[in-house]
Amino acid sequence: MTYRLVRIRRFIRKHFSQRTMLLMLSVFIGILGAAAAVIIKNLVHFTTQALGKAFPNASVNYFYLILPTIGILLTLLFVRRVVKDNLSHGVSIVLKSICKNDGKLRSHNTYSSMISSAITVGFGGSVGLEAPIVLTGSAIGSNVAQFFKLNAKQTTLLLACGSAAAMAAVFKAPIAAIVFTFEVLMLDLTGSAILPLLLSAATGTVMSLLFLGRDVMFTVNVTQGFYLYNIPLYIILGLLTGLISVYFLRLSRWIEKHMRGIRKPYLKAILGGLVLCALIYIFPVFYGEGYDSINTLINGGYDTIFHNSPLWAPCSKRAIFFLGIAGIILFKVFATTFTTASGGIGGVFAPTLFIGAYTGFFVAAVTHHLTGLEIPYVNFILAGMAGVMTGVMQAPMTAMFLIAELSGGYTLLIPLMITAACSYLSVYPFEKYSVYTFPLAVKGNLKTHNKDKFALRKLQWQNIIDKDIITVPVHSSLRTYTDYIAHCKRNLFVVIDDNQLFSGLLVMDDHRDIIFRQELYDLVHVEDLMIEPEEFIYEDDTAAIVLEKFNRTGNFNIPVITRDRMYIGFLSKARFLAIYQQFVASESED
Repeated sequence: MTYRLVRIRRFIRKHFSQRTMLLMLSVFIGILGAAAAVIIKNLVHFTTQALGKAFPNASVNYFYLILPTIGILLTLLFVRRVVKDNLSHGVSIVLKSICKNDGKLRSHNTYSSMISSAITVGFGGSVGLEAPIVLTGSAIGSNVAQFFKLNAKQTTLLLACGSAAAMAAVFKAPIAAIVFTFEVLMLDLTGSAILPLLLSAATGTVMSLLFLGRDVMFTVNVTQGFYLYNIPLYIILGLLTGLISVYFLRLSRWIEKHMRGIRKPYLKAILGGLVLCALIYIFPVFYGEGYDSINTLINGGYDTIFHNSPLWAPCSKRAIFFLGIAGIILFKVFATTFTTASGGIGGVFAPTLFIGAYTGFFVAAVTHHLTGLEIPYVNFILAGMAGVMTGVMQAPMTAMFLIAELSGGYTLLIPLMITAACSYLSVYPFEKYSVYTFPLAVKGNLKTHNKDKFALRKLQWQNIIDKDIITVPVHSSLRTYTDYIAHCKRNLFVVIDDNQLFSGLLVMDDHRDIIFRQELYDLVHVEDLMIEPEEFIYEDDTAAIVLEKFNRTGNFNIPVITRDRMYIGFLSKARFLAIYQQFVASESED
């Protein structure tokens, strides 16, 4: 940290109010977040162009077979030798920082995901850039907040500003980017958060327009609006995308679990890369992010889907063509998960949009083939994208607004709402958590909009243990015990054995009748007077378990011990509830 930067920080903190400073920083973060998105997109573009020039005459299929594996190996080398940290599942890393570390992300996250994801996707990895871009933008916001020494709530807000700016820059969809921060990152919807997010998202969009132009990710021409007679088909599409989302979530976790069993990282990279290459050989549309393939679908290039694939000739028959489309939908999750599980870096934004697009096309094409009805293919492709994104990310609002903004308006808002709602309803009975929240939920660390539950997960009750209660050796006589009483103002004592293990409690009120009978001083011992407490609190109990034990017993103080009965101290219900209420109040501040 240079002296000049310190002077700038001092000047800003001295001459601007806290709210004004946050607004200024949100614009600054918007610029940096958009710059990160532009850099990542250009890195992938230049990588792809350079590889295309390096192999100008190579057979297309052999070209596919070589590069993805090389990209995964280069990414793994960069992550293990340079970064030396976990970069997989970028949005999950952001959520973990919010839930566990007050929104603080490491400084290397401002660049490491950019480089690693650009290598993976540039060499043909079947993943998206959006999650690494969100992680990069979030890290920029988090590190700016840390530089200005802001509190946890403000740090989380600026982290969300970076995320919104990066996502808005990628998709040119500022509304969806803001909704994403509330729906996926679990940011509280408060008045104090809205304006900084608006400024960051707007800044990110403007910067993207300046550097990348007005061309959006998809060239969409919605020629037909919404017709009531298509509602049953949108319901079917929603239910189907929901089931596919469950398939995506469960299969990806299963593959990741088994890939983790391979202990040698470079062997895992080679095996995963070979599987990916085989899939790309059969389905060339799996190469890279897949947005070119989505554009091909949207623009009606259905006859080129299996170009350069061994399925090219068989798929000329209608039934085989539909089976091939089903194969693309079902096997895309293999391509995506093997890319990330073997060491590649990328996200599931693009894969979910890809699968959704092909699912929407499949429903429209099959319906047209079976009934002869004129089906608006583009509308169903877009609705399918919203359906799968909803199911995999558990984010229906983000999916609806994103597709609406990408399609240039809100003509299809009703079909998007129907499809997203049906998808969400069909997923929720089977999967309560999204692809991002599941790893945190399993460990009980997930932040939710329920502040009471989050407070119980976040609360560090171990910091308020009372360790001042006097301990009495278990073999002490009543005479020794009275000496302890004479030098203590409390009426509660802990009995421990020779190994400092908890033996029992001494409550002076329980034997007040004998402590003044001197003839018993050498006849009665502590072990004759001590009692076993009704309940213990263990050092690794969660705050929710602690609260349940207080409520069940009605006690105001409970001893805290280790699992092997090593005595630690006492926990007061009054102090526990005080810090619990204080935490909830701080989270609710606007």
